[in-house]
Amino acid sequence: MSKNVCVIGGGPSGLVAARELRKEGHKVVVFEQNHDVGGQWLYEPEVEDEEPLGRDNFLKVHSSIYASLRLVSPREIMGFTDFPFVMKKGRDMRRFPGHKELLLYLKDFCECFGLRELIRFNVMVENVEMLDYPILGKDLRWVVKSKEKTTKKVVEEVYDAVVVATGHYSKPRLPKIKGMNAWRRKQIHSHIYRVPEPFRNEVVVVVGSSLSGQDISMELVDVAKEIHLSAKSLNISEGLSKVISKYDKLYLHPQIDSLHEDGMVFFIDGSWLIADTIIYCTGYSYSFPFLDTKGIVAVDDDRVGPLYEHTFPPLLAPSLSFIGIPRKLIGFPFFECQAKWISQLLSGKTTLPSWDEMMQSIGEFYHSRDVAGIPKHNTHDLADFEYCDKYADYIGFPHLEEWRKELCLSALKISDVNLETYRDSYEDEDMLKEAYKSPHFTQLKLEAFVP
Repeated sequence: MSKNVCVIGGGPSGLVAARELRKEGHKVVVFEQNHDVGGQWLYEPEVEDEEPLGRDNFLKVHSSIYASLRLVSPREIMGFTDFPFVMKKGRDMRRFPGHKELLLYLKDFCECFGLRELIRFNVMVENVEMLDYPILGKDLRWVVKSKEKTTKKVVEEVYDAVVVATGHYSKPRLPKIKGMNAWRRKQIHSHIYRVPEPFRNEVVVVVGSSLSGQDISMELVDVAKEIHLSAKSLNISEGLSKVISKYDKLYLHPQIDSLHEDGMVFFIDGSWLIADTIIYCTGYSYSFPFLDTKGIVAVDDDRVGPLYEHTFPPLLAPSLSFIGIPRKLIGFPFFECQAKWISQLLSGKTTLPSWDEMMQSIGEFYHSRDVAGIPKHNTHDLADFEYCDKYADYIGFPHLEEWRKELCLSALKISDVNLETYRDSYEDEDMLKEAYKSPHFTQLKLEAFVP
């Protein structure tokens, strides 16, 4: 049965959702707040209007990408299953290309499958709410209120289903530090970091030693007076350790204890310094300021729930779904799998378990995370190939190819040891040869693609 479906977001998850929904016979409208597709991958250099710590409910800037950002995974593993992310002549041919190359891939995907005609650009979704309060087993519909950015025209429409595909790398997650609000100098979240130049000759404290913290610290080495990297644990990777020992202006510290009005930064080991700027590379939170489910779906310390298999709120499924909530997995094939499942459920080709069974499954999952000592805010950090395969089984979707898994693990392993060079020095040529022989790469014979 065909449904009228609203997809919120024109990034990777929204685009593949639109394709799968249309393939399944549904009528699709995609709302995209920016002027083009890409979501997070549509680089936005102008960040002056954004609150420096991203504390506003509705952010003005969606993308958190900085100018020099390169992929942390090799391109071969990132493509959708039937649309490989291959090199194209005249473009960025590196295996770990810059962000623009991934944007061009998404534009190619959009053109290849004729998705642009489904998208309303420069339209912000302001409110999504239920037309009627849900009754189990009764068809639920949604009122979607949107606003055109330039004309300010507000439109209200009713849809049979809503797919939320707004990503999870926009809304800054901030630490709670004593004196943070009193500190008078510059504080920003990495969400609005773009280039190193504004930090020339400054003493900069970078809070957080994960991917963006490492990248930004290494980039600041060329311009800042000193960079002080504050990490949750001083038990850092071999790669980061090498970088810190290489640069005499890059220092490692434990967590910050307190900040003071005069610019002093105290660390928990008693050491202190006076800084010009603090950059918080402390990750992102899930945020759906437009979504009103009367409390049925809530974000509690970055646990979005209750969600069955990170996708469906049991009481509102399948008319409300989320794509792209899980983190730390090979994203694009997983989003594709989610999109296929949602599309098939909406058309009635497949069904979900009962409400009781879904709630039981969610409870068991939460319990397993608690027992494993995983903090609530890491609920959706899966890092589990087996989970991806189990998920695929729900719709008869192929499992992740072995070469994809191996290339992913290989990149993680090498980056752990050679943080500065891993994107340009490889030890996985044999696996790469296997990958290129696979159906994923041999299926397309388009002239534009070069293996």
